[in-house]
Formats: sequence, structure tokens, C-alpha cells
Amino acid sequence: MNLVKNSFYQYSFDELVKVLESEGLSVSGASLLFNWHYKQKKTEPCTKNLAQSTQQFLKEHFLFDLPQIKDIHLSQDATVKFLMEMKDGLRVETVLIPFQSKYTICLSTQVGCAMKCSFCFTGTQGLKRHLATEEIVGQFIVADKWLQENRPDDHKLKNIVFMGQGEPLHNFDAVKKSCEIFLDQHGTSIGIQKITVSTAGYLPGLERWKEEMPLVNIALSFHSPFTEKRNKLIPINQRYPLSDVLNYLKSIPLQRKQYVIYEYLLIKDFNDGEEDAKATAELLKDHQSIVNLIPFNPFPGSEYQRPEPEAVEKFQKIFSDYKIPALIRGTKGDDILAACGQLNTKA
Repeated sequence: MNLVKNSFYQYSFDELVKVLESEGLSVSGASLLFNWHYKQKKTEPCTKNLAQSTQQFLKEHFLFDLPQIKDIHLSQDATVKFLMEMKDGLRVETVLIPFQSKYTICLSTQVGCAMKCSFCFTGTQGLKRHLATEEIVGQFIVADKWLQENRPDDHKLKNIVFMGQGEPLHNFDAVKKSCEIFLDQHGTSIGIQKITVSTAGYLPGLERWKEEMPLVNIALSFHSPFTEKRNKLIPINQRYPLSDVLNYLKSIPLQRKQYVIYEYLLIKDFNDGEEDAKATAELLKDHQSIVNLIPFNPFPGSEYQRPEPEAVEKFQKIFSDYKIPALIRGTKGDDILAACGQLNTKA
């Protein structure tokens, strides 16, 4: 009889403790296993200091498979884009973004996306399915291992952003558990301020945030203060209006020096004018916020164009007048379609 095996990477630390405990095995094995696979980044089975009975249980009941790298694109600016394949043959893209001698990893949470945002290449392929926890965590493990092997002198994976393919809060449970695994002190032990979860304004997920999500950062795809424009860019705005989303975000308790991050994609002659900037600043002036200004990154078939640098700087100046921190995000990886909004896989 073939036993059903579960992925090791689907379990939080507390869940793993409970599994071992229910089998009458030493719960100390959970610490050893998290240290082995997350801190030491080993992919082979753990044998060091682990009881034989636990090793046998793991062999019979657990899988340690990871996503497979099917293609790698290297940018001139050191950005790395991976095409990763899951067990069922479906694929996602994962990006390593360099910044000041360390890397941020941009994780995908779905194969495709159901949000159909018009500025996003992923939105053109529709939603195939959610990724499981082990597939999200697996992207991190695989990319981190690649860095170790290929850039050993430049190997510092310090930040995680859930900004790849998919709407993270549409896949709330898997994203939540992935955050718990990344944060756990027995494993990767990433700091709460080093993890950011992005959303287009998916209110059902936001409504679970306060009670369920760990204290990580949240980023909203803002993109326009005007209903008609935002409807065009983010169609779910028609169902979950920006006003409702902003009211809910304002109710989320923030830690000291923690902000809601508002992402504003600047599109030439569409939402990059003075009127757009002032209306956005008026909406955000009473929020504990930081604004990221992102010049649009073109992709094949897009109707939009990148704004002029002067327009971006004028836009930023208006936020400065309102004393709202606004940063112009530099484009990384656009030569390999790895920049914001450019990810797309067709499996």
C-alpha cells in the first residue's frame, strides 16, 4: 500500500511539533529539522542528531521535493529571473532583485492571476490555480540555494516581497503560513519589517488581516485616486472601492516605525499629472504611509507607456509639499521582463 506523503515545507514549526508528538516521536526533532532545512539550507534528508525512529517516519511520510528551475534570465543589473516548475507541470516566475549588496526575493503566490489588472502582464493569462504553501516557500529555498552556489560572495537574501504573479490575499491561507515559516526563529528567521505582502485591494483578504496575519508590512496597489481610472487599471475596484479599502487599511494597528506602503504606478499621459498627484496626497495625508512611485514598465501588447522622468519628479515634489514620504523606485530587470508588472508564464 502506498502511503500519502506530505511536503515538509507545508508545515509551520508548531504544526511539525504536533505531528511528531502525535506519533510519539521526540519534538526536539522539529528544531533540528527547521535548522537543517531552513538555517543550513540543506536539501538532503537530515541524519545528524536525529533519532532513527524520526528518520524512518520522515522517509515514509514526508516529501522534500522543491520546485524545479526550468529557465534562468540574468539582467545586466544583476537581477535574476527564474522560471520554476511545480509537480503538476505548471510554472511561475520568481525574481531576485539586488540592492546595496543584498537581495530581495519577489515571490509568486498563484499560477496566473484572477484580478485582470490592465497594467500587469500576469493579468493577461488568467488564473490557473493557487500555489500551495510548500510551493511558495520552495521558491525561496531554490533561489537562496542558487545564490549560494552561483554568487557566494554576494549572497545575502534579506527581504521578501509577495509581489510576483498572483494576488497574495486571494491565496490568504498559503501566504499567511508562508510568512509564519519565514518569520520563525528556528528557521529562516526573517524580521517582520523585511517581509511585505502586496494587494490590489482584495477586501475579503484584508478583512482577515488584523486577526490572522503576522505583523508583516502591507502594500496596496493604489495607482489612481479617481474611480474611473482605477476601475480601468484594477477592475476589482468596482467591487471593492478604494474608499472602503483605505478605511480598512487605516484601521489596521501598526507598530512603531511601521507604515502602509502605497504603490503608485505612473503611466504616461494617464495618471501622471498634477491633478492625480494632489488628489492622491489629499487621500493619504492622514494615513501613516509611504508612497512608492513606480514608472510603468512596458510589456508585449501593452497599451500604456512609460512616463517622462521630469513628470515623475514633479509628481514626487507634490508629495513632498504634503510632507508624505514618496520614493521613486528604480527599475530593475526590465531587460529580461523581470520588473514590476512584467511577469508572465504560459504553461
